[in-house]
Amino acid sequence: MAIGTCLPQDRPEQVALFNLCFGKEDGEVVLAWRYDQNPHGRPVQLLSRDGGRAVSAYACNPRRALARGEHSATVGQTGDVMTDPDWRGKGLFSHLDRSAMGATAEAGWPAVFGLPNRKSEKLFTEKLGWTAVGRIRPWTFVLTPDGRARRERHRAGRWALAATPWAFLRGIQARRQMRRRAGPSLEVRRIGRFDEGVDPLWRAVAPDYAWMVQRDADYLNWRFIDAPSGRFEAMGIHDSEGRMRGYAVVQVPGAGEAVGYVVDLLAVTPEAFSCAMEASLERLDVAGAAVARAWAIDGSQWSSRLQGTGFRAPKAADYKVVIAMVHDDEHPLGRAALDPASWYFTDGDRDDELVS
Repeated sequence: MAIGTCLPQDRPEQVALFNLCFGKEDGEVVLAWRYDQNPHGRPVQLLSRDGGRAVSAYACNPRRALARGEHSATVGQTGDVMTDPDWRGKGLFSHLDRSAMGATAEAGWPAVFGLPNRKSEKLFTEKLGWTAVGRIRPWTFVLTPDGRARRERHRAGRWALAATPWAFLRGIQARRQMRRRAGPSLEVRRIGRFDEGVDPLWRAVAPDYAWMVQRDADYLNWRFIDAPSGRFEAMGIHDSEGRMRGYAVVQVPGAGEAVGYVVDLLAVTPEAFSCAMEASLERLDVAGAAVARAWAIDGSQWSSRLQGTGFRAPKAADYKVVIAMVHDDEHPLGRAALDPASWYFTDGDRDDELVS
């Protein structure tokens, strides 16, 4: 079995694996967006071949991150793992992961992280040398107490199901409080494309976090505005002088879906945060979502903020593991990789385009 770098001429085989493994037909568009257009750099992409035929592929995607607003470096996130069904269970992934981590270390990335499913966790941590460093959970805000919301709350257990009307009423109260905190001086404006006006925001917020992906206009436009699904909507929060004080990005529900997502949110003041969160909930409500959801790392500030604005916790067993591979434990981002509670991390930082 030969492992090699996935070159441009190998893209048709990579697309075929993507469509086969994920049951889709849009691999050509999605992979071009994910791998070729990312302003933070090119991914590490590997293919396993048998007799000249690609049977498995692996990608690790770059993110330009900062530690406490400085010490900028490229970190990685494990991405698509695609193996022909006839070749699963033969150890191909293990070989690909070891080769990919070697390539990211050689490239000088101080750390790589991933969010594997629970089934894969032991493979990463017990056989491949990764470290489990945290957990990420889905929090839920009840927008309407209808049957769709009840079905979603049932995921958190019978008591959560029975408490859906109460969660809805608490949500109404939380939204009123957010509107009061925001005050009358802030204005919500739809963002068609991000521009340099966002730079003061991420530069002001980054020093508070040991790990934060650089949220400049190029990155935000690529990650959300130009995403193939077209499901993201962005809103800017502006003060009376026209300065941007925050922004929010939501993923509106698709046809027949009950869930919308608060995907990313950045604000420089508590008032702007309240305004941005309320604007997100309002937009998802209007879009027909029964509940709003957002994933947060346990112990993080984002988790505390979701809880403080009316989001309800999931059941204890509903989580994914955060894993890390540290290549340079002297680099601030290498050290921060082991403490994800210190990160600024929202759903927009996950490798998947759409949140589910």
